[in-house]
Order: sequence, then C-alpha cells, then structure tokens
Amino acid sequence: MADTTFDIDDTERRMRGALQSLKQEFAGLRTGRATASLLEPIVVEAYGQSMPINQVGTIGVPEPRMLTVQVWDKGMISAVEKAIRSSGLGLNPNVDGMLIRLPIPELNQERRAELTKIAAKYTEQARIAVRNVRRDAMDELKRLEKDSHMSQDDHKSWSEKVQKLTDKVIGEIDAALAHKEADIMQV
Repeated sequence: MADTTFDIDDTERRMRGALQSLKQEFAGLRTGRATASLLEPIVVEAYGQSMPINQVGTIGVPEPRMLTVQVWDKGMISAVEKAIRSSGLGLNPNVDGMLIRLPIPELNQERRAELTKIAAKYTEQARIAVRNVRRDAMDELKRLEKDSHMSQDDHKSWSEKVQKLTDKVIGEIDAALAHKEADIMQV
C-alpha cells in the first residue's frame, strides 16, 4: 500500500503555469505607464513570416509615457508601424527615421473600467485552469485508491494537500488581479 505514485510537484507546476500565463496576459494590458512588455504580443509580418516585434527592433522606454521601437531594417518600418496600429492597443506611432515613437495616451475612466473587466476575465480563466488541474489531481488520487495503490488515509492526506495548494495558488491569482486593478485605476 505504500506505493503512492502521486506527483504533487507536477500538480503545483501546472498550477503555477496558469499563474504565470495570467501574469503574461496582464503584461499585455495597458496601464497609464509605458512598459516594454506592452508591445510583446504584437506580431510583425517580416521577411515572409510573422515575427514578434522585439525581433525586428529594440523596444525602449525613454519616458514614463513614451515607448520607442528602434527598427533594425529600414524596409521594416512600415510593417512595424502597421502592426502597432492594428494591434488594438490604441497607440498612434510617429515615425522618425528608423525610430518609431509611441506616446502612451492617458486612460479615461471608461477605458480603465473596460481594462479592469478584461483583467477580471483573464483572472477567471486562470482560476478555471487551476481548478481543472485540481480536478485532474483528485481524479488521479481516486484512481490510485481504487486500484489499491493508495490507502484511504493517504488519499485523504494527499487530497488535503492538493486543496491547500489550490487555495494558495488561487489566492496568488486574486492578489495579482488586485495589483493589476490598482495599476489600471491609478491616475
């Protein structure tokens, strides 16, 4: 009965993956400040294929409300500008030779509320992902107990550990949301 082949580390890794994914989603949400990660989701059609914007130029943050993209290839400037305009970030690129300047406009209250809702949606998706990992772990524990690879006491103990881990990660997800909402609503 001591042959417990349950791997809680894998469960934790998968839950942490959901949290990490949420943080990446949050990085793409625009707050009032300029961050280089704001441009990470932008993909540019370059050399016959889609490339992340950071592979066709250097992203800089010279001022708190300004981003710059120093494009490496002069022929790519219009493609980068087009990708930024069509990204849905609401940025208006200004081309200055090989440099594209992106002033970050002030967010109005309506847009802040909209971004908060989007952040909440991302958070709920992360919570669902964590709960799905929890469900998979619980199913695995039930299977191990049913196949006589685990005692009822071990099953109960592992189930409690999985639940505590789930609660901890969901708490971290909620904290990340609170932090992002504070960032968005900060004037």
